Amino acid sequence: MSGKELAGQKKTLRERGVCVVIPTYNNGRTIGHVVEETLAQCDDVIVVDDGSTDGTQKVLEGMANALQHEGEPRQGVTLVTLPKNQGKGMALKQGFKRALDMGFAYAITLDGDGQHFPEDIATLLKANQAHPGALIVGKRIEVEENKPSATAAEESRQRKGSRFANRFSNFWFWVQTGRWLDDTQTGYRLYPLHRLYGLSLLTARYEAELELLVMASWHGVELVQTPVKVYYPPQEERVSHFRPGMDFLRISVLNTVLCLLAVVYGLPLRLFRAIASLLRTVYSFLFFVFFILVVITPLAWVYLHVGGKLLHLHLLIYHALRFVMIRHGIPGTTFTTKVAEGVGFDKPRVIICNHQSHLDLACQLVFTPKMVFLTNDWVWNNPFYGFLIRHAEYYPVHDGIDALMPRLRSLVERGYSIAVYPEGTRSSDCRIGRFHQGAFHIAQELGVDILPMYLYGPGRILPKKSHILHKGPLYVEVDRPVDQATLRAMGDPRAQARVMRQQYIRKYEAIANRIERNEY
Repeated sequence: MSGKELAGQKKTLRERGVCVVIPTYNNGRTIGHVVEETLAQCDDVIVVDDGSTDGTQKVLEGMANALQHEGEPRQGVTLVTLPKNQGKGMALKQGFKRALDMGFAYAITLDGDGQHFPEDIATLLKANQAHPGALIVGKRIEVEENKPSATAAEESRQRKGSRFANRFSNFWFWVQTGRWLDDTQTGYRLYPLHRLYGLSLLTARYEAELELLVMASWHGVELVQTPVKVYYPPQEERVSHFRPGMDFLRISVLNTVLCLLAVVYGLPLRLFRAIASLLRTVYSFLFFVFFILVVITPLAWVYLHVGGKLLHLHLLIYHALRFVMIRHGIPGTTFTTKVAEGVGFDKPRVIICNHQSHLDLACQLVFTPKMVFLTNDWVWNNPFYGFLIRHAEYYPVHDGIDALMPRLRSLVERGYSIAVYPEGTRSSDCRIGRFHQGAFHIAQELGVDILPMYLYGPGRILPKKSHILHKGPLYVEVDRPVDQATLRAMGDPRAQARVMRQQYIRKYEAIANRIERNEY
């Protein structure tokens, strides 16, 4: 990774509120190198010295003092020292608490013995961006060139024992949660700090990492696996605090307790969450159907048949959706909007927006009644609100831009803005897809500005190909308009589409980072 890419990664980690927590005990020979390599990947590193007696603390104190910079108190090493060895579980707990106190939203954990590769932080970051709020679990892949061969028989025995222990742990995790993970014993993970359940009940030793996984699963936290490299040093260089007899007994006792809790706590909690999600979806659907079919559509039909004006129909739709989205709200969601200073909707423009969900149109129509959409055929023919769409002069794109242009020009002359989704279809993973040039061609032909609008959340609340509503934030941001002179400087409509897509990618990432840190 180049220096520029590393700088960008560090910036993204800071903006998303991601730090690294390294628990260590008597790793004096390796901890300095591990911290240095980690600092090359991330500027915010918290090291928890769990009562080391081999000079580890001296190494860490020297690094912390050297790396702290005046005016940048969060950059470098933050050292947490426990007076005596209390176990990895306690070290993680103290590290997480310090991270929360410092305002971080996520913590990546890796071990201080040199077995993990800090450059895999980039892999965990990508998984975090694709699955915000999830607990990312590293799936260990051994690096071939680092396999030791000095004591082959002993190493083979050790590896077989390690693989058996992992399979044993994976099986019981599946029994307790109903989910399968390939590596439940890895310490290389990314934790969502605000969704750590059972932290106060965490056991002190290394089996605490299994507890965190189980509790997260019971509470509905998404668990995502991603491959990470691992290095196993030769036996004579390895620092291990695993006590086969005692620790295997502790794991067996813990699994017994977790299986009992799964019956009386975990399973009822999963059922309650599933029922609550279903009820939330059914309630929202019935409310939507009732509101559209029993209230809005009859009123619109009567109004149109007595010669009402088109603007008043748009006002009806506008106030109805403001009631649904702002006053009533979708259960389990929060709806927030932000409009750039000085930006209004009194001037007709072409409004472009990223496309994620069936909820997008409702999120946008809360801003102004003088907005019409270019739609797909399924929206035009929708059995619930197709009547409103057709009579509100929302036009299907299958007619072609050139054929629609006279009607669009008429709308603009009457003060209406034209809303277009440049991607043309909903994104299945919320990433910004390829922009088509149609919206920019329309703006050029009509001689109006482009008004960027950004959506975050609809694709996670109601994902594409899903019929179940999830919890989460809904956020809409309106940016400053882009005039025709600026657009022409970008090139033709095709070039404008490429440039604006890159702007959307950057802006969407910035919005996602703010929301992850609860700063919106």
